[in-house]
Amino acid sequence: MRVGILTGGGDCPGLNAVIRAAVRKGIFHHGDEFVGFMEGWRGVLEDKTMPLTIDTVSGILHLGGTILRTSRTNARKKEGGIEQCIATIQRNKLDAMITIGGDDTQGVANALVQKGVKCVGVPKTIDNDLSGTDVCFGFDTAVSIATEAVDRLHSTAEAHNRVIVCEVMGRDAGWIALYSGIAGGADAILVPEKPIDLDEVCAIVKERHARGKYFSIIVVAEGAKMPASGGLATHGDKVDEFGHARLAGIGQYVADEIEKRTGFETRAVNLGHTQRGGTPTAFDRMLATRYGSAAIDLVHQGKFGRLVVLRGTEITDIPLADAIAKNKTVGDELLALGRGLQPILKK
Repeated sequence: MRVGILTGGGDCPGLNAVIRAAVRKGIFHHGDEFVGFMEGWRGVLEDKTMPLTIDTVSGILHLGGTILRTSRTNARKKEGGIEQCIATIQRNKLDAMITIGGDDTQGVANALVQKGVKCVGVPKTIDNDLSGTDVCFGFDTAVSIATEAVDRLHSTAEAHNRVIVCEVMGRDAGWIALYSGIAGGADAILVPEKPIDLDEVCAIVKERHARGKYFSIIVVAEGAKMPASGGLATHGDKVDEFGHARLAGIGQYVADEIEKRTGFETRAVNLGHTQRGGTPTAFDRMLATRYGSAAIDLVHQGKFGRLVVLRGTEITDIPLADAIAKNKTVGDELLALGRGLQPILKK
């Protein structure tokens, strides 16, 4: 079979491991040919390709980023975009497509499936908020990087008697904030799932000072809502082709409010794209490899319009439509775990 592969949306560690696994298993066990589309759906719209062979995927397992590069191109927003994608797929004589991406990328794939294109999806979102799978590759690496940052912030915060607010990724869900906050021993964790209570945050900081702990670490997800307006902290007014604003600033806002309300020196740190970069952890390499291998298996089983997912310890698959129907947010049980590590404050 001739199979196309693309990576769409934001990059994350493990993308190359998925590509490598699908190509190696497809060539070695099925005699497949692979065409890589450059820069996500933009590459399909513009027919920008590269050959994917045993040689081109050699040595990429441990590399961050993606050899196919990526973009946030939305083919559904282009006039005749879906039809143009179909024409490119037909021109390249492809029997199937493997689309590696989050709900935006898979939304385009699902639109193509409705038109008869044979697509298999692989879940990719560093925020870990794609519905239907327990874990997305890249998440473990991001949490490891964020946790190390929180560990490092502890020592400098203590040395200067400062409060430090660490802003991490998480547009619609607080998975990275919660995991890195708990693993790093943060004193408060602020997530999109719950409104920010600045009075409570300041009370936690003051309680620590009263106990002789003259520093505090606060972890906040970039998508946590502004307390006054309930909106998002954004960098400018521009949005991408999927309607997403560029998030930044909630950490600085929280830091400014803490300093104003408590009088304690407070600084903000935004980890930003540091969480996306660099080599994937062993866990993410393994998970990404399992996903890539399972994706080519689905192609040869003729199970199209499906997304490979992890349930417990097993790889299985679900309809693409189910995966993009809603975001997977942090549940009350895990949120309670974080709160259970905080002191009970007097009202």
